[in-house]
Amino acid sequence: MKEINYEFRKRYSIVHRDDRRDYSKQCPEGYVEVTSDWCITLPDAATAVLRNAARDLEDYFFVSMGISLKVIREGEWDGKQTRIAYGVDPSIKAHSYRFAVAKKEIVLCGTSDRMAAQAGYFLEDVMNLCEGPFAEICDTVRTSLFNPRMVHSGYGLDMYPTEHLLNIAHSGISSILVFVNDVDITPHGYHDFNDLCHRASQYGIDVYAYSYLANKLHPDDEGAEEFYEKLYGSFFDRCPGFRGIVFVGESCEFPSKDEHSKGIRRLDNKGPDGKPIVNNNKPHPGWYPCYDYKDLMEMISGIIRKRQPDCDIVFWSYNWSRADAQARKALIDTLPKDITLQATFEMGTNIERDGFLLPLADYNLYFPGPGFYFTSEAEFAKENGLRFYSMTNTGGLTWDVGVVPYEPAPYQWMKRYEGMIEAHERLGLSGTMDSHHFGFSPSFISDLAKWAFHYPRVDLEEKLKCIVTRDFAQEYADEVCQAMKLWSDAIGHMIPTNNDQYSPCRMGPAYPFVLFENADVEIPTVPYAHFGGNKICYPVYAFSNLRGEWFSGLIDTEEERARFDYQTENFKQARDLFNEGCEIVRGVIEKIPERKRENAMRIWGVAKFMANTAETASNIREFFKLKRGLEGASKKETNRMLDELTVICRRELDNARATVPLVEFDSRLGYEPSMEYMCDAAHLEWKIGLLCEVIEKEIPSLYQR
Repeated sequence: MKEINYEFRKRYSIVHRDDRRDYSKQCPEGYVEVTSDWCITLPDAATAVLRNAARDLEDYFFVSMGISLKVIREGEWDGKQTRIAYGVDPSIKAHSYRFAVAKKEIVLCGTSDRMAAQAGYFLEDVMNLCEGPFAEICDTVRTSLFNPRMVHSGYGLDMYPTEHLLNIAHSGISSILVFVNDVDITPHGYHDFNDLCHRASQYGIDVYAYSYLANKLHPDDEGAEEFYEKLYGSFFDRCPGFRGIVFVGESCEFPSKDEHSKGIRRLDNKGPDGKPIVNNNKPHPGWYPCYDYKDLMEMISGIIRKRQPDCDIVFWSYNWSRADAQARKALIDTLPKDITLQATFEMGTNIERDGFLLPLADYNLYFPGPGFYFTSEAEFAKENGLRFYSMTNTGGLTWDVGVVPYEPAPYQWMKRYEGMIEAHERLGLSGTMDSHHFGFSPSFISDLAKWAFHYPRVDLEEKLKCIVTRDFAQEYADEVCQAMKLWSDAIGHMIPTNNDQYSPCRMGPAYPFVLFENADVEIPTVPYAHFGGNKICYPVYAFSNLRGEWFSGLIDTEEERARFDYQTENFKQARDLFNEGCEIVRGVIEKIPERKRENAMRIWGVAKFMANTAETASNIREFFKLKRGLEGASKKETNRMLDELTVICRRELDNARATVPLVEFDSRLGYEPSMEYMCDAAHLEWKIGLLCEVIEKEIPSLYQR
């Protein structure tokens, strides 16, 4: 059955699935079975968060377990009926809840109403793994390690329908992010921020503003205080429900006086003739740890705290991750002590593999981390007593393949989880940003992360096997886990270069193959896409990377050629490993219970799409190398290379055509919230049309007779 574009949102609006229970299963020894004789009790003065949590649990039992339970007030309980009891006890450790299962009572008691709600969601997790309304007898306190955990919407850019909020809360995520251009204005236009904050609060979710507010004045400029009072003061006066605000260099830059920078905002650095006003080799202030960010943050912080004393003001050092450590430390040493510093977990890293030095692009799972930049920032923050967060992408997705909902590489994700937990224990990492604008999609990966990010610790490999059993079947769990090991190994071969992340890996198999004609090609887009078309995806394979170095396409040294070929071969290995795992899972799907097959097919489809993306990446690299080789080649060599180009193009044509059924089955494949669709069936047909022109017209015209 084919899905039309955006139809995945119907699935994202399902909070409780009706395929969870296996009615043939009996309650195991040492477990308690919840039946329709039970009830759910609430404190008489329960908050909206608790009331919604109880109603949610009632719906879970009805839809997922086939049981009808009544929700009653504590005062109505007769003391005899078996029950699930919600409660709040502030004496419990912060960010924790007591989860106690006895024969006649299950206690869900949080240090706050939102933690009590999390206890209920955990009960759902436990029963889903049991595939029945069973819970093991226990009495434990579970503590969330990272608070907040922030995500952007995976439903659509800055779009948070109630069902998506509920799915986010069920995943153990405490906060959402919304891009803010002005009061009630996002990149998509009008958005009622107060309504969003209110709706989110009903499910125990905080809202953070991701600031696009323009800092056009230096704090020392005349009128700066009044300007920033109007900008930030008015914002928080009119939108008091925000829990915090996130600043990142490229979005919060200002006209710095630091001599290491251009001293002018990037967006202001254009004269009437379109040429730069300041044209030197220094970075714009958004890309350097300018000393006077301290002055800017002091001014903004003071203005915000007059309105909201406990606002979480997050300063994210992403854009200067490769700056000298001492320059970064000099700024951190002077920052206000009441703000939060944030650093990206794996970025700014160069690693050596097989004798090659590999600079890695940001937002990748290839390198689990932590990177030197993160560790040094964490140490500087700890030294200065600053609260410290990290952008970790642990919602389940990175830019390794930008248009999938998550990366099904659990063993690689576990390596990241372990690094984060060590950073929590040793360096004080206390909060996370789990996704950027590619958004959050609930998946078995986010389920695994939820288990990882709580004390007491669990054996994650054992828990993964339980999750795989839930989604496939116990008798095939070992086979599927082996496939997932292959997929995890595959990620370790998708070397994240800017050339690939901003090209085939950003767009998938719809990425065009441009020879010499169509060099001005525009990727089809829609007018409401925030980063649509060519904005953050380069359709011609060769461009300047983010470090300001020009990759001209001339692989003109032996070392460069060897590294280029090494990277290409790694993409081929990734393709083969993904496909090997897909073959195992495809065989298993035919044997598992019918109620599980659709979900299992979607997991397989994500991995198969990633295999096809790795194929596109390896093909475009070979295509690119031959394209450059044509320059100055002899007649004989030209014709030989054109033959080879034809073979590559036909191989890629088959790959693109094979991807069409995948995106038609799952409309989330090929989509990214800020870019909208980049690899749906229409984009694949567009790419196929261009590729056919290259094969049938352009290449034949280049043969030398």
